[in-house]
Amino acid sequence: MRITLDPHDKPRNARLEARVSSDQKDFFQHAASLTGRTLSEFVIDSTQEAAAKIVQEHEVIRLAREEQIAFVTALLTPSEPGSRLQKAVQSYRQKAGL
Repeated sequence: MRITLDPHDKPRNARLEARVSSDQKDFFQHAASLTGRTLSEFVIDSTQEAAAKIVQEHEVIRLAREEQIAFVTALLTPSEPGSRLQKAVQSYRQKAGL
């Protein structure tokens, strides 16, 4: 899942502040200037990209081809439940009155 928010889609009415050293601010300003953006645009764009990457890394599962096949095969042809699971189901059904 990739979340991309266009900053032009909604009005900007929330505020975000961060304390940084003078050296950091100068460095960020230099990078912003090199890309033709304001410091605010640079910080927002960079933060948005980093956040999207982190969210994707935590929410997307990547599988090799063999792993994909094994996963789909397990879904389509599940093994029979073991005796412990069968006993647990029977116990649940009795307690639930099913």
